[in-house]
Amino acid sequence: MKNQDAKLLALAVVTSTAFIACNPLSKMVKRQSEVNYELTPNPVEMHGDSIAISLSGSFPTKYFNTKVSAVVTPVIVYGEQSTEFAPLKLKGEASEEEGTVINYEKGGSFSHTAKIPYQEGMDVATVELRVTGKYKTQTKDLDPRKAADGTIITPKLVMASDKAILGADKFEKFTLENNNAEIHYVVNQSVVRGSEMTDADIKDLKAKIKAYQSNPKMEFNSLVVDAYASPEGEISKNENLANERAASGAKAIEGLLKSAKVEMAEGFSKLNGKGEDWEGFKKLMTESDIKDKELIIRVLETYSDLDKREQEIKNLAATYTEVAKKILPVLRRSQLNLVMKHHNLTDDEIKTLVDTKIDSLDAEQMLYAATLYDDVAKKESIYNSFATKFPQDWRGPNNIGYLYVAQNKLGDAKSQFEKALGLSADNAIVNNNLGVIERLNGNNDAAMEYYNKATGAGQEVSENMGIVNIIKGDYAAAVSNYSGVNSFNAALANLLNGNNSIAGTIDGSADKDEALAYYLKAVAGARSGDKDMLVNNLKSAVSKDASLKGKAKRDAEFIKFKDDAEFQAAVN
Repeated sequence: MKNQDAKLLALAVVTSTAFIACNPLSKMVKRQSEVNYELTPNPVEMHGDSIAISLSGSFPTKYFNTKVSAVVTPVIVYGEQSTEFAPLKLKGEASEEEGTVINYEKGGSFSHTAKIPYQEGMDVATVELRVTGKYKTQTKDLDPRKAADGTIITPKLVMASDKAILGADKFEKFTLENNNAEIHYVVNQSVVRGSEMTDADIKDLKAKIKAYQSNPKMEFNSLVVDAYASPEGEISKNENLANERAASGAKAIEGLLKSAKVEMAEGFSKLNGKGEDWEGFKKLMTESDIKDKELIIRVLETYSDLDKREQEIKNLAATYTEVAKKILPVLRRSQLNLVMKHHNLTDDEIKTLVDTKIDSLDAEQMLYAATLYDDVAKKESIYNSFATKFPQDWRGPNNIGYLYVAQNKLGDAKSQFEKALGLSADNAIVNNNLGVIERLNGNNDAAMEYYNKATGAGQEVSENMGIVNIIKGDYAAAVSNYSGVNSFNAALANLLNGNNSIAGTIDGSADKDEALAYYLKAVAGARSGDKDMLVNNLKSAVSKDASLKGKAKRDAEFIKFKDDAEFQAAVN
């Protein structure tokens, strides 16, 4: 009996050994080092709110048994947690399982893409490939293989530099006011006749000069004189005549100013002799009731040669007599414009009225007044006064909302912006500001909808779009939206889009002295293999913000430099 049991045990051992020897899974385990795997990117990257990977590889000849199947599962391991990517299924030619077919005799290649949501803590991680083979009812795990080390989360550096936009004032420090008059001349003469200086327009100009002299808000700015000759006679003579009329007209008005004791700086008078006035001639002819005026206008349009044009008009003898009587004398003139600079309220005057009689300010003065103060409470008080006095002007609630955004009172800001939009439907500035509220509340899609309605509101809209682009992983669009802008986020967008030459963009920005600005340049140094750039900027970054030491130690951007002595010195 004992001998029989011994024989049965020996037979079982031999059978089991034979099965194991024939089991193709064992051969696959034995030759697993011959399988090629490549996972990209390595380190993996957070892109938008996800981590996407691309896995490719190949099997050697006579490796993948025709009846074997396998499941390849990429797994990201971080701390004590792990998350599986969607698995890749492979099978031999005779396997009844699902999957990509791998030829036994020739071997074969495979590719696979997968994505998982990014979770906090995945920045320090490894990605390993876990493979389970199956043959009939048997399964066997191959050794896990590390395929990537670390997760780049540089997009999370994006600054919350969302830009709301004020409803701007249209306040002008001064306005220019024109005061026009004309002096007419006898044919071929440039002398100003006494009768011209008693015309109504000259008398009116004299009265204005006197009034301006007693008004401290008025400043004599310039005298502009445009003088003409009528289109008759020699062209060169008329050109000189126009210049002489400009000089005599200016002298006449300057005499009035001197009599009023107005001081005139050098270059006060600007003289323009304009020669023969054919344009004025055509205009007066068109407006006249002269017989054959259409024929004369046709002559003007037909002949570009001025001498020929004049001769053809003179050939219309009877008509020309009427033209010489009604049209030509009006064209012999100097047009005079005394330009006055009307000064608005000074900043000090406006501030005084803010404190004593704010309701006396007009809309533009009141909005401008708010720009004269740094105190947020004072600004808000002025905008509230504006909204009360001008309740139909969208800029009141919009600008109050602007102040609330800066104070992170997002709910109050949104209410004000919605009120502003009610006063000015489809207002691009208000739509931008509502987009800022949505973005700061984490509603990126809603923010972009508002930004798309804000076209024309200013560069701020494009920069706000760029923030959303970075968050959503659309780096090319972000670069486009930050075109021509020097800022931290502009540099970040370029870096994420593959451009490591970002130092100039940062150094030319208002963010250049921020700790993160130096940190980002250190990242650019790591990506471009410039250790000096990495180390020097990292030292500057941690000197401004010591917490960046811990971040740098974890950051997969520096994974190739983790054991470098200079890097270690910078972060310890």
